[in-house]
Amino acid sequence: MRRRAGLVLLAFAVFFAALSPLLRWYAFPRLAKVPPNQYQEVVLEAKPATLLDYTTLRAKEVEKVTIVQTLKGNVEESERIERSAGRDVVVWDALSYIEGPDGKMVSAIPERYIFDAHTQAPVNATGEMVDGDPVRRTGIEFKWPFLTEQRDYEYFDAQTRTTAPIHYKGTRTFRGLEVYYFEQTIPWTKVPMPKKMPIEGITAEQIAQTGITRWYTTKRMFWVEPVTGAPVNGEEIHTEELRDAKKMGMSEDTVTAFDGHVKMREDYIADTVELVKSQRVLVLLLTSYLPWGFLGLGIGLLALALWLEARSRQPVGPRPEAPTSA
Repeated sequence: MRRRAGLVLLAFAVFFAALSPLLRWYAFPRLAKVPPNQYQEVVLEAKPATLLDYTTLRAKEVEKVTIVQTLKGNVEESERIERSAGRDVVVWDALSYIEGPDGKMVSAIPERYIFDAHTQAPVNATGEMVDGDPVRRTGIEFKWPFLTEQRDYEYFDAQTRTTAPIHYKGTRTFRGLEVYYFEQTIPWTKVPMPKKMPIEGITAEQIAQTGITRWYTTKRMFWVEPVTGAPVNGEEIHTEELRDAKKMGMSEDTVTAFDGHVKMREDYIADTVELVKSQRVLVLLLTSYLPWGFLGLGIGLLALALWLEARSRQPVGPRPEAPTSA
């Protein structure tokens, strides 16, 4: 009986030991993915900020500028692209809606971001765009890969429509989470006018025909939870200028269109941190808790099987003789 029990335990030991790397290196890359129907909204604020008043054509300091950023999964487009790409694809229809302190629109810039659901690498397909302009991304945007590494990444800048390195600057603690801190600085670059302008009846083409150009620079900062690859906080020190502005009747040749330190609103930071903490546990189950647990269980079962086998091989001593009657 001991030998039979030892063989059963040995079989289970081999099973769990083999399941450990299989779960980590085979199941995890296939099971961990961004859902195609995800919806996310984040509100950011710059308080105070400098904003161009298009009625007076002068820049002035305002109490607050609000940016509402939405990411909406487009399931229909995901399924369409998956049929030709042959892999799990996520399509995010994004919108950055900027409004002044009076609640009126300053700009609204749509994006379509297409990426691999498992690796978050961009998938170049028809429909990929920023503000109606076709683009071909070569870097990540919005989200880092699962199990983010302590290194620089290529990050796509929607304003310039180009990709540049975003640099790993160290590990920090943010709201009880260990996070990786990243920075990217975009130098002064000429960028397109937004298609949607805050003045009724005036288009970006009309402004461009006057010879006015729009320039932009920013310092972008992200605090990224490395297990999920999700940013739990983001900030930008962002400046935009209109140059050759005298061509449109402005008093100065260079006018600030926007300048401010943009930060996530506190309630959205708290919600994001709670969501990431729950998702982090699910990823760790597949990458750490279950693989190491199964490996430890396999080793324990193997030790028990060997112990039973050793017990079964111990020689049985001679039976004591029965006492003889007188």
